[in-house]
Amino acid sequence: MTDYHVSALLMAVYFQGMDAAETSALTRIMVESGETWSWEDVDGPVVDKHSTGGVGDKVSIPLAPLAAACGLKVPMVSGRGLGHTGGTLDKLESIPGYRVQLTREDFARLLRDVGYGMGGQTGTFAPLDREVYALRDVTATVESIPLITASIMSKKIAEGVSALASDVKWGDGAFMVAYEDAEGLARSMIRIGAEFDVRVEALMTRMDIPLGRTIGHALEIQESIALLRGEPVDERLRELVTALAERMLVLGGLAEASGARARVEEALASGRALELFRANVEAQGGDPGVVDDPSLLPSAPCRREVPAPAACWLARLPAREVGYALIDLGGGRRTKGADIDRAVGFELLRRPGEEVAVGEAWCVVHARTEDEAAVAAERLSELAVWSEEPVELKPIVTRELGGDSVQHTKS
Repeated sequence: MTDYHVSALLMAVYFQGMDAAETSALTRIMVESGETWSWEDVDGPVVDKHSTGGVGDKVSIPLAPLAAACGLKVPMVSGRGLGHTGGTLDKLESIPGYRVQLTREDFARLLRDVGYGMGGQTGTFAPLDREVYALRDVTATVESIPLITASIMSKKIAEGVSALASDVKWGDGAFMVAYEDAEGLARSMIRIGAEFDVRVEALMTRMDIPLGRTIGHALEIQESIALLRGEPVDERLRELVTALAERMLVLGGLAEASGARARVEEALASGRALELFRANVEAQGGDPGVVDDPSLLPSAPCRREVPAPAACWLARLPAREVGYALIDLGGGRRTKGADIDRAVGFELLRRPGEEVAVGEAWCVVHARTEDEAAVAAERLSELAVWSEEPVELKPIVTRELGGDSVQHTKS
């Protein structure tokens, strides 16, 4: 099938949907299009995590070493940017020399020596999904529950994991804007997992504002390292990383729900997670010096501050439009296989819910030219919504789903 044949099929699925049997069949075909892995030669529970994508979502980068520091083995096959969202592989490639094209043997070595590996699909691992994924990105067929389900689950099933913690996002900056659609996606993934003997649990999380204080590949690597170093970071980011690590430990049988949080916090506070990140960077060909010297990461030549219009609270910053603003700045793709600038992005000095003084900078634009920085700064000024009264954000985790029942609900 040519690209245009597949594009026509994707559009048909986008509008007509797929029933459960069709979604299962598509998933199986994607799994069987390449090799599948097993881990008899690796000691320890093999568990992974996946996010359905968002703006500023760098969770996988600190989560994988944190989970490994708690004793899990994490063979994380990740993707590139899709639509208005960023991709974990693109972010990791901000690290000079970091190699994401890994074989099964590479992953086995990393799991034994470090505890985790982070790579992308190859010509032999779920190759059908890799081709379809790239076409979905440029044919406006991303927001489809059957296509998302098959894409995610085919990779995780082929990975040979026993369990999967899924971060299913909903809201303005997610592919599933409505909560009901996001929950439908979560339940679809849980059902497919059960068919292939992979236990899946999902955290339903809000993606109405960017996650963390950075949007942009190298900037998000810096923020991830700051989290692992125990430095102050956006508490919503830290909460989500911690919550997912807890789920992974419980799914892997290494902790009960009541004791998982303490184990995760200890692995972070002790510095073990940071040292495993350093070890992983070196093992995958990257420069481990980035852990101590962020200047080794790509840096944009132009920076422009965005001032607040008054003394007020930042009430809202629509994540989806911020994601598109990053694409316009050169940090995302408009066509299949296009190059991206990993140095550009946005640094939120104040995120929604925080107070700012009149004229004080609430954001810094990192750009290639002064003109591009000015255009992006103006766009962010137009996107920001301000309040004269304090603004309280709702919890980032709204529900936990496991099996066919809702396990926990938050306001």
